Amino acid sequence: MYVPSEVLRAIENVWAMPSLQSIELRKTPEVLELDAICERVYAQGKGGYALANALRSLGVPCMLPPDAKELSLYPAKAAERLHDAYLQKTVLRRHLCPLEYADHLPEVVFGTSRAGQFTSAELGEFMDAKRLRRYFPGHRLALRDYAKFRWLVVEEEVTVKAPPLQRALPFLSMDFSRDLGEINPHLGRFPQAVEVALLFLLLAPWEEWVRYQQAGWRGFRLPWIYTLDDDLFVGPTVPQSPTTLATEPEYDGWDNETGDERAIIIPLDDDYESQWLQFVGETWSAFETARTTALFETPVGHFLVRAFLADGIDEIMAHMTTIEAGLGIVSDHKRKLRPKPDPHKDVSSTDRVAARLAALLRDPSCVADYQELFDLRSTFVHGRGGLAPISTQQRIRARSLARLVARRLVDEAASLSGTRETKLDQLLDAGVPFLP
Repeated sequence: MYVPSEVLRAIENVWAMPSLQSIELRKTPEVLELDAICERVYAQGKGGYALANALRSLGVPCMLPPDAKELSLYPAKAAERLHDAYLQKTVLRRHLCPLEYADHLPEVVFGTSRAGQFTSAELGEFMDAKRLRRYFPGHRLALRDYAKFRWLVVEEEVTVKAPPLQRALPFLSMDFSRDLGEINPHLGRFPQAVEVALLFLLLAPWEEWVRYQQAGWRGFRLPWIYTLDDDLFVGPTVPQSPTTLATEPEYDGWDNETGDERAIIIPLDDDYESQWLQFVGETWSAFETARTTALFETPVGHFLVRAFLADGIDEIMAHMTTIEAGLGIVSDHKRKLRPKPDPHKDVSSTDRVAARLAALLRDPSCVADYQELFDLRSTFVHGRGGLAPISTQQRIRARSLARLVARRLVDEAASLSGTRETKLDQLLDAGVPFLP
């Protein structure tokens, strides 16, 4: 690979520097000279902190302790990597999500994501352990402990738009004249790529697979996300410790503690593994297509993910909102927007959603289920007294109805030919006979 000779010579000078004691790396004469050369060669402004980040990621010897000098790349290789970093137009961003409490999931790949249990070596590659060791020579990744858990790994390619220094210090490009307290209603808690992957996983019938429903319907939890990318100019962070994830003592065949820990799991039914593989194989392509159609223009996925992340009554509320987002339209509440004549003028907005639900799921019994859950929701919202504890059965029913709505909308999207409103009007016509 061609690297400008002046860049290579400057890198060799930086690599020959003695260990630093009291001066910042970016302020040394050798790095300032390299910065000036890169500014002239690549025309992307001063590097400063960004260049220092890159040099630390490449293992500049003066920043490594004596017992870690072998982590440093050779100067020629470091120059090649730095040259590539200045020229790259996209970066690979990776999100590592521990699936806490997940049972022994067979590894699956869907799109640019994968889920399953990975070896220490695989997790080391995912986390770019060598780069972290160079950047944080005093930190050791507990890869063996991370490997006790199941993971969701999501990758995305991100376009590089800003020069290196602005990528390293994003606040330099912030527009402080805008409303810094504004809320973007379309943003979720997690990066968009993770929300999409999580939504896909939540279409699986976890509430049917869990062995003990009273312990909850979720087959896993997602307590945190570790995000990194291959942009050398952005300083990496270290992932949260595996001690933040739930473990229990491990026992041998004679019920004696081995002294090691294992991940606590939520046990699933015996045949879930084949169903899991079948779900992924049959659903991903249809899901990808459905997300781009009018049936998913409303925040169906947003609220299904919110229900997974919520607890208590908020979980029920999010599941009910998922159903309304999927099957409700504005004209349910604004009669003047309905067609004239309106063949269902006496059907309430709640019953219109219930009718569409029955038609979509091809199950008349879900009308009563939905109406019961909607009354529960209304009792809570409007502060009426006497709201009894929500039973496990009601909780599972709310989750199941919300999931089935999202899942069936995925199927319906494959044959969608008109507008969303037209499709929902058709479901209303088909479902009204199921109303009491």
